[in-house]
Amino acid sequence: MNVTNAEFVTSGTRPAHYPPAELPEVAFAGRSNVGKSSLINVLVNRKGLVRTSSTPGRTQLINFFRVNGSLMLVDLPGYGFAKVPLAVKKEWGPMVETYLSTRPNLGCVVLIVDIRRVPTEEDQLMLQWLRAYDIPALVVVTKCDKVSKNERARQAAVIIRTLGLARDEMAFFSALSKEGRDEVWARIEAILAAGQEEQEESGE
Repeated sequence: MNVTNAEFVTSGTRPAHYPPAELPEVAFAGRSNVGKSSLINVLVNRKGLVRTSSTPGRTQLINFFRVNGSLMLVDLPGYGFAKVPLAVKKEWGPMVETYLSTRPNLGCVVLIVDIRRVPTEEDQLMLQWLRAYDIPALVVVTKCDKVSKNERARQAAVIIRTLGLARDEMAFFSALSKEGRDEVWARIEAILAAGQEEQEESGE
């Protein structure tokens, strides 16, 4: 995708705060400190659109960004960071689940995992949950510049096995080298196009 415009729209914790469900939405989910903000910034060619932080768990709201006036990218709060207060953790689950289960224009969820880590139980549960709700998912494996080619192949096999993925459900990415940017966009666009086709065929 050729991104000519990207802008922050709003933040919220519940449906009353969401923008109107007029544009297709792509949501980004993953553990804290997995490179979610960096991925979105590279995708839209904007260094500071989504604030990155060395303090994992900082994003505690659902953030909406409009791209080219035709698509919404949705940054979901990261999960799994130990130092976040328990009360905040307890709010995140219902907040994210409400968004994912009720948003009619949600076309795809990008689940982000770190190439250097084995996917956690939370990652597995998120993917299972998306499949149960029939929400298309793309797994993006970040920080690929930090491992050798051999290590990447080994880790990719672990990720595929742990999450029960087909190879075409996964894309590699590096915020440093921008590797994978075009592939991630191509995969997202293909998923959205397939969803649109399905809706038209069903007459919705």
